[in-house]
Order: sequence, then structure tokens, then C-alpha cells
Amino acid sequence: MATINGPKCKLCRREGMKLFLKGIRCETAKCGVSKRNYPPGERRWRRGKPSEYGLQLREKQKVRRMYGLMERPFRSYYLRASRTKENTGVAMLLLLERRLDNVLYRACVAASRRQARMLIGHKHVMVNGKRVDRTGFTLSTGDEVTIVGDKALSLARTNAGEVGKARNVPEWLEVELEKGRIVVKQMPNREDIPETIQEQLIVELYGR
Repeated sequence: MATINGPKCKLCRREGMKLFLKGIRCETAKCGVSKRNYPPGERRWRRGKPSEYGLQLREKQKVRRMYGLMERPFRSYYLRASRTKENTGVAMLLLLERRLDNVLYRACVAASRRQARMLIGHKHVMVNGKRVDRTGFTLSTGDEVTIVGDKALSLARTNAGEVGKARNVPEWLEVELEKGRIVVKQMPNREDIPETIQEQLIVELYGR
């Protein structure tokens, strides 16, 4: 098991923000970023000012790791967003927010996106009455997500009780915990994403 200041917390410290890779621990004072809010390494103060490209790359890597994606699928979201009439950066983030694993995370039934992917991979999640094992399944307005299986429901209720104390379910989701049911009431807005993200830097990077 990773320690509090293990690789994942070092990654968060390097990015300068919580990526919520360690679930409930990230919501507490035990989080490595809360305890040591500076980059890892003994000579951190000698680091020079990053270049424009460096800032763009770091922002892209930060968001990619936050949503738990490899480079190829992450870039595909940018390409999808670039084909819309909306602001490309915002459209990309809203597509990521509508991923099935992210919806479980935002609904507080999963402590982390990684745990949400485990629930989906083990076929404990149904969308509109059909089992879905694709973590990147894109949800739309009116879609109903259901957690099935006694153990999965118990885990979801435990998570909701613990994680719900630290963060709230966004308004675009409706959660009925007793039934293990989540409904997408409306499309998310840019203001619904609580993390600090400079999406324009990602657009500039991919637009080079």
C-alpha cells in the first residue's frame, strides 16, 4: 500500500494541486499536498522559471492524470471538442465531465475515479437498464445510472457518507442513494468543475 507521501501524493505536489488520486484521504488533512504544499525534491528552490511550452505541457498532464487518461484518448477529447461550435477548451472539459467514471466520482458513490473504474469494470453499473463496462461512456441529459450488487451498493453508501462530508454532489446530478440511482438532470457547466484548470493552455499546446 502506498504511503501518505508515496508516488501519487508526490505527483499531486509536483502538479501543485490535488488530483484526488487517493480517494477519501485527499479530502483530509493527511493528504500529502495539505502537509507539504511544495514540489518534491531537495533542490526545489533552484528550479528556473518554466517556458510557455512547459506551462502548457504541465497543464495538459495535470488534467490528463486527474481524469485518469492516457495521451491518445485524452487527445481524442480535444479533437471532438474542436469540431464543436463551443469554446474548445470548455467543450473538452465538459465532455470529460460526462464520462461515466467521472459521474460516479462526482456523485460521491466512488471515492476516486480509479474506484469508479473498478465498479464499472466489474459490471456493477447499469445505464438506462443496460450493463455498461466502458469507463468512458458519455452520458447525456436524462440518462439513469444504477449501481447493482449488494457489495457495490454498500460501498457506494459508505463512500457517500464519508466523501459527502467533504464535497457536495453537483446540481446537474440527482442521487437517490437508497436505490443506488444517479440521474443526469442537465448538462454540466464550466462553473460546475471545482478544480483549478487553465484549459486554454491545453488548447494552445495541441494547436501548435
